[in-house]
Amino acid sequence: MSLYLNFVNGAARFGLEIMCKIDKTDFHKFPENGPLIAYTNHIGMLEVPIMFTGLQPRPLTALAKVESWNGWLLRWIFNLWGIIPIHRGEADMVATKKALEAITRGGILGMFPEGTRNRDGKLLRAHPGVVLLALKSNAPLLPVAHWGGETFSDNFKHLKRTPFNLRVGEPFYLDARGEKVDKHVRQQMVDEMMYKIAVLLPPEYRGAYTDLENATEKYLRPAKLHHLKTSPLTKLSPMPG
Repeated sequence: MSLYLNFVNGAARFGLEIMCKIDKTDFHKFPENGPLIAYTNHIGMLEVPIMFTGLQPRPLTALAKVESWNGWLLRWIFNLWGIIPIHRGEADMVATKKALEAITRGGILGMFPEGTRNRDGKLLRAHPGVVLLALKSNAPLLPVAHWGGETFSDNFKHLKRTPFNLRVGEPFYLDARGEKVDKHVRQQMVDEMMYKIAVLLPPEYRGAYTDLENATEKYLRPAKLHHLKTSPLTKLSPMPG
């Protein structure tokens, strides 16, 4: 299995460097060890392989819609990467349990709070599913924003390299402050999380979170991660052009 994994990761890195101009400025902000929920906006097909192949051999997984397993190739790759299938629109306790186990073992869990691809790069209103995992695991959260990937399909057709820009914010914990975590509190928590992504994006990509002046941080508590080191992502050699 490790032989297949190394081959897939190596081939993916090589292909991504040919097809994309990957900005690695903030990749060093990913911690090299310790439990973490890294959450990001969901544009298309680039963010998953860029982060998965770059961050390994760190223990890393993510939640993806179960429909992604319908095709044999994606099913094989996702199983190889250990991605967790989830049934959207319902309380999938099996997926939740597997995600919590991955976090408590000291891994990174990747989350897409928007719940679906936004296609044009503009943020959609987030769903609060990530809140449950953050509170139950007490793991720090790391906001990750990226843009440029929405142009990949068109650029690929015209044999142009796609600029992929990625920015990483500061880690924090969710803190209910002793309040009952009802659906309104959960939504406010995830909205506060999404504003942390919005502030990292250029204004034209902020979408549903354009109004930064209304952002609050009532349920966010800063985290100090002392284990930040150089991520393997920064060791990727840049391609010319």
